[in-house]
Amino acid sequence: MVLGIARDITARKKQENELEKYRSDLEEMVQNRTAELSIANEQLRGEITRRIGIEEELRKSEEKYRLIAEGTRDLIAITTFSHKPVYIYVSPSHKTVMGYEPEDLVGKSGLKFIHPNDKKKLFPLLKRYVEAKGKKILTGKDIEITETLEFRTRDKSGNWHDLESTANLVGKHILFISRDITERKQEEKEKRKLVEKLVLSEKMEVIGRLAGGVAHDLNNILSAIVGYPDLLLTKLPGNSPLRKTILSIKQAGLKASTLVEDLLTLTRRGVRVNEVLNLNDTISDYLQSPEYKKLEAAYPNIKITANLDNDLLNIKGSPIHLSKTIMNLVANAAEAIPLKGSIKLSTTNRYINKPVKDFNKNIKKGNYVVLSVSDNGIGMDPECLNKIFEPFYTKKVMGQSGTGLGLTVVWWTMNDHNGHIDVKSKEGKGTTFELYFPATRRKIPVKKETSSTLKIEKIEGKGEKILVVDDKEEQRELASMMLTKLGYSVDAVISGEKAIEYMNNNPVDLLILDMIMAPGIDGLDTYKEILKKHPGTKAIIVSGFTETESVREAQQLGAGAYVKKPYTLNEIGEAVRNELDK
Repeated sequence: MVLGIARDITARKKQENELEKYRSDLEEMVQNRTAELSIANEQLRGEITRRIGIEEELRKSEEKYRLIAEGTRDLIAITTFSHKPVYIYVSPSHKTVMGYEPEDLVGKSGLKFIHPNDKKKLFPLLKRYVEAKGKKILTGKDIEITETLEFRTRDKSGNWHDLESTANLVGKHILFISRDITERKQEEKEKRKLVEKLVLSEKMEVIGRLAGGVAHDLNNILSAIVGYPDLLLTKLPGNSPLRKTILSIKQAGLKASTLVEDLLTLTRRGVRVNEVLNLNDTISDYLQSPEYKKLEAAYPNIKITANLDNDLLNIKGSPIHLSKTIMNLVANAAEAIPLKGSIKLSTTNRYINKPVKDFNKNIKKGNYVVLSVSDNGIGMDPECLNKIFEPFYTKKVMGQSGTGLGLTVVWWTMNDHNGHIDVKSKEGKGTTFELYFPATRRKIPVKKETSSTLKIEKIEGKGEKILVVDDKEEQRELASMMLTKLGYSVDAVISGEKAIEYMNNNPVDLLILDMIMAPGIDGLDTYKEILKKHPGTKAIIVSGFTETESVREAQQLGAGAYVKKPYTLNEIGEAVRNELDK
């Protein structure tokens, strides 16, 4: 009985021990699992925190770039990558710069808005992207491509803008970041024009100095060709067979002097006369001139018509230079018509109510007389149009169509008349020149008898003493012979210094001063020195140049008329007689 009880306790103890061990193992497993869950929870909590941080960063980054995209004036656009790229995103700046709402563009082809001549600039870009996509398929690596290009695109109003764009391949899309450089391009264009004008101005200045020197020497030479025939004609009987020949020599000299006037025009000292006139009269005189008749004969298949405003306002200017301007424009128009065509001359009054640009400067507000010369000839391309006023620039054969100075003379004549030029031309459509002259309300004075019509007896001298001052021997001899012929007592000296010395011992009634003498002092300084010792001395001025500041200063000191070489017997005689009779 006692043994049975002992067995029962032993079995129970064994079960208890096993149960305790199982409970202990279970607690350890729970603790381990709890620890693992705690670590896992901590890791999860850290991952959640990290992801929240990333999302916040992404949100902030997205917000930043959204603000940049919405705030910049740069045009940001994303297009599909295809032969006809379609907008999938357009920045709000398109509204400000181009006038389009973003939704106006999304889903539409970007090529639709690009200038037709600039679309081809995108083709090499698309080709590179296609090649890059092919390489990515082969290598599995992304290939970055960035291109910068310029093209024009149309805004909502239909105006074209110059864009400078950077294109980037982003996956299956192209990101365009573009900047409107229209104003910059315009400024660059204006800058180029200013540089071109500066170069042209410097070129004209150099040519002008050269032309001025040549013209001075030519006029001295032409003085003999024009002056001596006058003297010979006074000695020949009216029926002499030599008169026609001698007159031809004189006319040839005068004609040559008009070519010298063209050279002097390049110096911007070509306009000597500034009288009130009506441009209609100048045009009518040209249409009756021998030069016009010769042009008509040379171009029988060209019809020239004139439509002149009967109420045209007057202008102030030089009839000779304006007539040459008209002649040059008509001749130039005739040469631009290959076979058959027409040239139209018209005049009108025009009021300019706001400044506008011409080839040279701004046209100010005011009343203008406008001369238009248009033809239906071959016209000009832009390159030619930009160079037509340059000296000796021509696409014609030199020597067969004038000197190459025609339009240059027109240019400087308009500058000397404070006028303006507007030229419109298109290849195959003809050319129109519009010349703007400031109008005046002054009346045309009654014309006086000119020196060419004065009779010799009206300009003859009465034995007055005249001193000729000129550094050229042939000029001294010619002037002395002319004035002696007219009845004056004449002496001549070679320089200003000699003139001052002469007058210390010899009184004179009148000086004839050449303005440019070398070596030694010029005509102006000579006159100043003489006036110091002989106040009130009368003088007239002669020169191979046209009127200069020195001439005007001498006249302010008391000198009388200015006579340009070459001069005729009547011209020098009238100037001397008028000054002596004051």
